Amino acid sequence: MTAGTPAVRWADRLGLGEGIRAVDGRIVLVDILTGRLLSGPGDGTAPLTELARLDTPLGAVAPVHGRPGHWIAAAGTGVCLIAPDGSPEWLARPEDGAATAMRMNDATADPQGRFWAGSMSYDADEGAGSLYRTGHDGSVTRVLDGLTVPNGPAFTADGTVMYLADSAKGVIRRYPVDPVGGLPGAPDTFASFGEGSPDGMTVDDEGALWTAVWGTGTVHRYRADGTPDRQIRLPASQPAGLCLDGDTLYITSARHGLAAPGPLDGAVFAVRVEVPGPPAAAYRQGSAA
Repeated sequence: MTAGTPAVRWADRLGLGEGIRAVDGRIVLVDILTGRLLSGPGDGTAPLTELARLDTPLGAVAPVHGRPGHWIAAAGTGVCLIAPDGSPEWLARPEDGAATAMRMNDATADPQGRFWAGSMSYDADEGAGSLYRTGHDGSVTRVLDGLTVPNGPAFTADGTVMYLADSAKGVIRRYPVDPVGGLPGAPDTFASFGEGSPDGMTVDDEGALWTAVWGTGTVHRYRADGTPDRQIRLPASQPAGLCLDGDTLYITSARHGLAAPGPLDGAVFAVRVEVPGPPAAAYRQGSAA
């Protein structure tokens, strides 16, 4: 893998590859609409390994602290815990009974060990989506509404800033967050896109934000002050999720919605970058310590 040049990882071509995370020395990701949680083997040319398969869309997961093989997941119409045998334990299904058919989308744990997950309608109805926060006690609370296609969120290392994309609006907003109470404040606009849609995001060790830009075949890096810094171009038109594993940036892509997918649409890519990033934060069940 050459620095700055994307390389294909693993043999799979995913329908809607998202939620990619570096966890305990390995890469995990989801194929949303098939409900599959996948892991990347050490052999980068081998197929992905299936860790679990739900009978509902699976947006993203985070590891559960102190419980190897357990995950918290944004799935179906809510949030669940996934056991090592793949069975779900539902914490809440807040989008059950909504006026329009809904599903959970991207999600992540923050540095304080809470789990944040966005919801959207299947038809991306304007303003139908929300952002939910799962506390250490397993309670699921709606903290933002009026979203259309929420992606991310991504947090700074101290948990005091949250970036959240509304992909349908072509905007990334930056929210101050009370790290103790977990309440987001009034946002400002961090970045706007005239072409393509911001999708998955991650923050590196310099506090810069990386985002996949769906529909453009590019990944963008923004400095912490919002200044555009650089772009990486991919041989796939719909980059969707990304994460940093040290100085390697992993990027998922999607075939979903393409009338004539190319040979690398739906692939996972890896590229060396100059500034490393941390592994995925874990959900801390029952304790903030």
